[in-house]
Amino acid sequence: MKLYYAPGACSLSPHIALREAGLPFTLEKVDTKTRTTETGADFTTVNPRGYVPALQLDSGEVLTEGAAIVQYIADLKPEAELAPKAGTLARARLQEELNFIASELHKAFGPLFSTTIGDDARREAKEKVARRFGDVEQKLSDGRPYLLGETFSVADAYLFVVTNWANHTGVALDAWPKLQAFMQRLTGRNTVRQAMQAEGLI
Repeated sequence: MKLYYAPGACSLSPHIALREAGLPFTLEKVDTKTRTTETGADFTTVNPRGYVPALQLDSGEVLTEGAAIVQYIADLKPEAELAPKAGTLARARLQEELNFIASELHKAFGPLFSTTIGDDARREAKEKVARRFGDVEQKLSDGRPYLLGETFSVADAYLFVVTNWANHTGVALDAWPKLQAFMQRLTGRNTVRQAMQAEGLI
Protein backbone atom coordinates (compact mmCIF):
# COMPACT_ATOMS: atom_id res chain seq x y z
CA MET A 1 0.00 0.00 0.00
CA LYS A 2 1.04 3.58 -0.59
CA LEU A 3 -0.10 6.52 1.51
CA TYR A 4 -0.13 9.91 -0.16
CA TYR A 5 0.40 12.56 2.50
CA ALA A 6 1.33 16.15 3.25
CA PRO A 7 3.49 16.70 6.35
CA GLY A 8 1.37 17.36 9.42
CA ALA A 9 -1.90 17.33 7.49
CA CYS A 10 -4.84 15.08 8.37
CA SER A 11 -3.03 12.33 6.44
CA LEU A 12 -0.85 11.94 9.53
CA SER A 13 -3.79 10.09 11.10
CA PRO A 14 -3.78 7.11 8.69
CA HIS A 15 0.02 7.25 8.77
CA ILE A 16 -0.10 6.64 12.53
CA ALA A 17 -2.77 3.95 12.03
CA LEU A 18 -0.60 2.08 9.53
CA ARG A 19 2.28 2.04 12.00
CA GLU A 20 -0.02 0.99 14.85
CA ALA A 21 -1.32 -1.88 12.70
CA GLY A 22 2.18 -2.93 11.70
CA LEU A 23 1.19 -3.10 8.03
CA PRO A 24 3.72 -2.69 5.20
CA PHE A 25 3.36 0.60 3.34
CA THR A 26 5.25 3.26 1.46
CA LEU A 27 4.87 7.03 1.61
CA GLU A 28 4.65 9.60 -1.15
CA LYS A 29 4.60 13.27 -0.26
CA VAL A 30 2.18 15.59 -2.00
CA ASP A 31 2.46 19.33 -2.56
CA THR A 32 -1.16 20.26 -1.98
CA LYS A 33 -0.72 23.70 -3.59
CA THR A 34 0.56 22.39 -6.93
CA ARG A 35 -1.16 19.01 -6.55
CA THR A 36 1.97 17.18 -7.57
CA THR A 37 3.76 14.36 -5.78
CA GLU A 38 7.39 14.29 -4.78
CA THR A 39 8.08 12.18 -7.89
CA GLY A 40 6.55 14.88 -10.10
CA ALA A 41 3.32 13.03 -10.81
CA ASP A 42 -0.05 14.74 -11.10
CA PHE A 43 -1.76 13.89 -7.81
CA THR A 44 -5.22 14.48 -9.28
CA THR A 45 -4.76 11.24 -11.24
CA VAL A 46 -4.72 9.52 -7.84
CA ASN A 47 -7.38 11.62 -6.13
CA PRO A 48 -9.29 13.90 -8.51
CA ARG A 49 -10.28 16.07 -5.54
CA GLY A 50 -6.62 16.91 -5.10
CA TYR A 51 -6.33 16.58 -1.34
CA VAL A 52 -4.75 14.12 1.06
CA PRO A 53 -4.95 11.51 2.40
CA ALA A 54 -5.23 8.91 -0.34
CA LEU A 55 -4.36 5.27 0.19
CA GLN A 56 -3.46 3.30 -2.91
CA LEU A 57 -4.13 -0.37 -2.30
CA ASP A 58 -2.03 -3.20 -3.67
CA SER A 59 -4.87 -3.88 -6.13
CA GLY A 60 -4.42 -0.38 -7.55
CA GLU A 61 -7.68 0.92 -6.12
CA VAL A 62 -7.54 4.20 -4.22
CA LEU A 63 -9.36 4.97 -1.00
CA THR A 64 -9.85 8.59 0.07
CA GLU A 65 -11.28 10.40 3.11
CA GLY A 66 -9.43 9.94 6.37
CA ALA A 67 -12.27 8.44 8.41
CA ALA A 68 -12.80 5.73 5.79
CA ILE A 69 -9.09 5.04 5.43
CA VAL A 70 -8.36 4.63 9.14
CA GLN A 71 -11.28 2.21 9.59
CA TYR A 72 -10.12 0.21 6.57
CA ILE A 73 -6.63 -0.01 8.07
CA ALA A 74 -8.06 -1.08 11.43
CA ASP A 75 -10.14 -3.81 9.78
CA LEU A 76 -7.11 -5.14 7.89
CA LYS A 77 -5.45 -5.91 11.23
CA PRO A 78 -8.22 -6.63 13.75
CA GLU A 79 -5.76 -8.10 16.25
CA ALA A 80 -4.24 -4.62 16.64
CA GLU A 81 -7.58 -3.56 18.17
CA LEU A 82 -7.58 -0.13 16.55
CA ALA A 83 -11.35 -0.23 16.05
CA PRO A 84 -14.21 -2.16 17.62
CA LYS A 85 -15.81 -4.95 15.62
CA ALA A 86 -18.01 -3.79 12.74
CA GLY A 87 -21.73 -3.87 13.44
CA THR A 88 -21.41 -3.22 17.16
CA LEU A 89 -22.50 -0.23 19.20
CA ALA A 90 -18.85 0.30 20.09
CA ARG A 91 -18.04 0.63 16.37
CA ALA A 92 -20.83 3.16 15.99
CA ARG A 93 -19.26 5.10 18.87
CA LEU A 94 -15.97 5.12 16.98
CA GLN A 95 -17.71 6.45 13.88
CA GLU A 96 -19.44 9.01 16.07
CA GLU A 97 -16.07 10.32 17.25
CA LEU A 98 -14.54 10.27 13.77
CA ASN A 99 -17.51 12.20 12.39
CA PHE A 100 -17.33 14.76 15.18
CA ILE A 101 -13.62 15.34 14.64
CA ALA A 102 -14.05 15.63 10.86
CA SER A 103 -17.16 17.81 10.73
CA GLU A 104 -16.79 19.92 13.85
CA LEU A 105 -13.13 20.16 14.85
CA HIS A 106 -11.16 19.60 11.64
CA LYS A 107 -13.51 21.89 9.72
CA ALA A 108 -13.30 24.56 12.42
CA PHE A 109 -9.53 24.82 11.94
CA GLY A 110 -9.82 25.42 8.20
CA PRO A 111 -10.14 29.23 8.29
CA LEU A 112 -7.12 29.50 10.62
CA PHE A 113 -4.84 28.22 7.88
CA SER A 114 -6.00 30.91 5.45
CA THR A 115 -3.57 33.73 4.72
CA THR A 116 -6.37 36.08 3.66
CA ILE A 117 -8.78 35.71 6.58
CA GLY A 118 -9.76 38.90 8.41
CA ASP A 119 -9.35 39.50 12.13
CA ASP A 120 -13.05 39.04 12.92
CA ALA A 121 -13.27 35.78 11.01
CA ARG A 122 -10.08 34.53 12.67
CA ARG A 123 -11.48 35.34 16.10
CA GLU A 124 -14.73 33.55 15.29
CA ALA A 125 -12.84 30.49 14.06
CA LYS A 126 -10.75 30.37 17.24
CA GLU A 127 -13.92 30.64 19.32
CA LYS A 128 -15.43 27.70 17.45
CA VAL A 129 -12.28 25.63 17.93
CA ALA A 130 -12.39 26.50 21.64
CA ARG A 131 -16.00 25.30 21.90
CA ARG A 132 -15.11 22.02 20.24
CA PHE A 133 -12.06 21.55 22.46
CA GLY A 134 -14.46 22.10 25.35
CA ASP A 135 -16.57 19.22 24.05
CA VAL A 136 -13.50 16.97 23.97
CA GLU A 137 -12.48 18.09 27.45
CA GLN A 138 -15.93 17.10 28.71
CA LYS A 139 -15.60 13.68 27.05
CA LEU A 140 -12.26 13.09 28.78
CA SER A 141 -13.41 14.48 32.13
CA ASP A 142 -14.42 11.05 33.47
CA GLY A 143 -10.76 10.06 33.54
CA ARG A 144 -10.72 7.92 30.41
CA PRO A 145 -7.30 7.92 28.72
CA TYR A 146 -8.74 7.64 25.20
CA LEU A 147 -11.91 8.71 23.41
CA LEU A 148 -13.53 5.28 23.59
CA GLY A 149 -12.30 4.49 27.09
CA GLU A 150 -9.29 2.42 28.05
CA THR A 151 -8.26 1.35 24.54
CA PHE A 152 -6.46 3.43 21.91
CA SER A 153 -8.33 3.65 18.61
CA VAL A 154 -7.93 5.30 15.23
CA ALA A 155 -10.15 8.13 16.50
CA ASP A 156 -7.43 9.05 18.98
CA ALA A 157 -4.90 9.32 16.17
CA TYR A 158 -7.22 11.69 14.30
CA LEU A 159 -7.89 13.79 17.40
CA PHE A 160 -4.15 14.04 18.06
CA VAL A 161 -3.42 15.26 14.54
CA VAL A 162 -6.13 17.92 14.51
CA THR A 163 -5.39 19.11 18.04
CA ASN A 164 -1.71 19.40 17.12
CA TRP A 165 -2.70 22.12 14.65
CA ALA A 166 -3.30 24.36 17.66
CA ASN A 167 0.48 24.77 17.85
CA HIS A 168 0.49 26.37 14.40
CA THR A 169 -2.62 28.54 14.64
CA GLY A 170 -2.17 30.42 17.90
CA VAL A 171 -4.63 28.34 19.93
CA ALA A 172 -3.31 27.60 23.44
CA LEU A 173 -4.48 24.42 25.16
CA ASP A 174 -4.15 25.79 28.71
CA ALA A 175 -7.90 25.82 29.29
CA TRP A 176 -8.24 22.09 28.63
CA PRO A 177 -5.96 20.11 30.98
CA LYS A 178 -7.52 16.74 30.11
CA LEU A 179 -6.88 17.40 26.44
CA GLN A 180 -3.32 18.48 27.24
CA ALA A 181 -2.77 15.21 29.11
CA PHE A 182 -4.22 13.31 26.14
CA MET A 183 -1.76 15.01 23.80
CA GLN A 184 1.16 14.15 26.08
CA ARG A 185 -0.07 10.55 26.22
CA LEU A 186 -0.22 10.31 22.44
CA THR A 187 3.15 12.00 21.96
CA GLY A 188 4.60 9.24 24.12
CA ARG A 189 3.51 6.50 21.71
CA ASN A 190 6.35 5.16 19.57
CA THR A 191 4.16 5.00 16.48
CA VAL A 192 3.21 8.65 16.78
CA ARG A 193 6.83 9.74 17.14
CA GLN A 194 7.89 7.51 14.24
CA ALA A 195 5.21 8.94 11.95
CA MET A 196 6.07 12.52 12.90
CA GLN A 197 9.77 11.88 12.36
CA ALA A 198 9.09 10.33 8.96
CA GLU A 199 7.16 13.46 7.96
CA GLY A 200 9.89 15.78 9.23
CA LEU A 201 7.73 17.21 12.01
CA ILE A 202 10.13 16.42 14.86
